[in-house]
Amino acid sequence: MAIYDEFKVFGLSWFRIHFTENKGMAFGVNFGNNWGKLALSLFRIIAVLGIGFYLYRLLQNNAKKGVLICIAMIWAGALGNIIDGALYGILFSDSGTLHNPRVADFLPAEGGYAPFLYGKVVDMFYFPIAEGTYPEWFPFWGGQRYQFFRPIFNIADVAITVGVFIIILYYRRFFKDLMLYPKSDITTTLDDGGISSDTITTSDTPPAESPESDESTSSHPEIP
Repeated sequence: MAIYDEFKVFGLSWFRIHFTENKGMAFGVNFGNNWGKLALSLFRIIAVLGIGFYLYRLLQNNAKKGVLICIAMIWAGALGNIIDGALYGILFSDSGTLHNPRVADFLPAEGGYAPFLYGKVVDMFYFPIAEGTYPEWFPFWGGQRYQFFRPIFNIADVAITVGVFIIILYYRRFFKDLMLYPKSDITTTLDDGGISSDTITTSDTPPAESPESDESTSSHPEIP
């Protein structure tokens, strides 16, 4: 497909595969020029490393399967966009513009259109569910055309969005009983500080009773 080509899925006007390239963030949102693109790529790499480490800690602590799946979806989506932006510009030639589109070549002899981390991200899902014109009395946009849903996105965007949405929806259920550190870490910390775990008692254990004083063993002589 050439840039901006599209076709209807199952003949539906509101579900289309539309080939476009995104220079910036998810859902076609742009972020500055080349410096902005580089900053965004580096931020994604740091975010993927952080999310991957957090997912590892969740696995260690036997977190609930639902939260593991959601975090894994977010991690996989972010990683997918990183791979796309990092390698797409190296592997393919330029796709042209709206007025001069062309089919990109895979591994062109002259090299790709962008260096490492500067490539565009391919988006393809397009859902123009409803469109029309705002009435003249409508504030700010009266008489203008509208379209819902305008953004074009990819599978990675779907994974990130769905994962975040489910976590927000079931946050209390997912994290209610979650420990941030395994019990072994707590024991090690106590031992390093000179405190043995055997000396720790819970509030349910009654304190030891002190022996009652015995007049016969008192060090004071009896006063007649």
